[in-house]
Amino acid sequence: MKKLIRFAIAGGIGFLVDAGVLSAVLDLTPLGPFVARLIAIALAMASTWVFNRNFTFDRSGRSLAVEGFRYGSVGVTAALVNYGLYSALLLSLPGLQPLAAMVVASIAAMVFSFFGYSRFVFRA
Repeated sequence: MKKLIRFAIAGGIGFLVDAGVLSAVLDLTPLGPFVARLIAIALAMASTWVFNRNFTFDRSGRSLAVEGFRYGSVGVTAALVNYGLYSALLLSLPGLQPLAAMVVASIAAMVFSFFGYSRFVFRA
């Protein structure tokens, strides 16, 4: 239960980074919602790795490079799920705000992420 709570905190941090970067890029640059989301997802993934590695899961015993590669593999797959759903929502519902699409897509990717990280990345 402790891991799940910490994973939710890490997800909350990642969500705030994702939403903040997405909003900032949309407001401060001419980039559209699709490129902005790619940037936001990458920075959110980096922030959750740091938190998950240090607080959520026990260290795997693998080298930092191997653990980082595994985390990135699960993270990229979850990001593809997240980005695919985000894009599908924006394309099928043109009036939908990017942040609303991000919320729905992030929740869907969270379940996949937890199982991937707990079973593939941080399992000894």
